[in-house]
Amino acid sequence: MSDLWNSELSLPFPFEFMIQDTPRSLQTKNNKAREAWEKKVGELAGAHANELQEAYQIDSRPLAATIFYFPVAPMDGDVDNIIKPILDGMDKVIYPTDRLIERVVVQKFEPGVPWIFKSLTPILEAALEMERPSVYIRLDDDLAWREVP
Repeated sequence: MSDLWNSELSLPFPFEFMIQDTPRSLQTKNNKAREAWEKKVGELAGAHANELQEAYQIDSRPLAATIFYFPVAPMDGDVDNIIKPILDGMDKVIYPTDRLIERVVVQKFEPGVPWIFKSLTPILEAALEMERPSVYIRLDDDLAWREVP
């Protein structure tokens, strides 16, 4: 990776996409399923990045990740175990290393539990309307998370 950063080739942030599938857990004993999930995340992230900008440069800005999981039924396992395979899937596709992720927000939205979204982006709105199971992923570079009240 070059040390020179060209903002014109940088991906536009926030970067959002969604996946209609069940995320695989870091704790799974089925390594092939986890690896296939990471590959799927990378492929879908890369395809969306190419839709936004045909040629883009992976740069080393600090990022925050938001992951919303919409399961079909109450989730088996811990919600925190879905984070690492998702972030690893975007390595070398959206960022050079997931070490750049400074903040992660992850939440599950199980059926039957009431939730109110006060602000929806078009991608998040589409994720809410998508057939479950689905995962919404957003990466931000605005550094607002560094301003701790």
